[in-house]
Amino acid sequence: MNEYRKPLPVPSPESRPLWEGCRKHELLIQRCDACRQFVFPPNSLCSECLGTGLTWTKTTGRGRVYSFVVYHRVYHPGFENEIPYVVAIVELEEGARLLSNIIGCPPDQVRCEMPVEVVFEDVTEAVTLFKFQPRQGGPVQAQRRSSG
Repeated sequence: MNEYRKPLPVPSPESRPLWEGCRKHELLIQRCDACRQFVFPPNSLCSECLGTGLTWTKTTGRGRVYSFVVYHRVYHPGFENEIPYVVAIVELEEGARLLSNIIGCPPDQVRCEMPVEVVFEDVTEAVTLFKFQPRQGGPVQAQRRSSG
């Protein structure tokens, strides 16, 4: 494995199960035991009902691009060979929204609502990152959070 030159996540007590799941190529998200809402980023309380019972749950890994930006400037030397690249908010079928990269297609072809699926990149022996790539198939039916 080549030396990885980009910043790596530093797991917190709340996020450690997420990163352990990624090492197994599983995308785990917390789900509130009380209201059943998926919670991201990892937390000790449900962002919907403030419940304290949160269970790590395996997701489908499928979603859609909610929003994105294409980076054309190098802000960290580790990215110098990847310009341009896409950073996106992906809304999973389960409703949680995650920040990640879109890979596997040219940046100018990324669109909001584009169906995507998770892929895992083993960047070091200890760290695996989740990213998303375009997926084939029909529209994604994502749960919408209530606004009230």
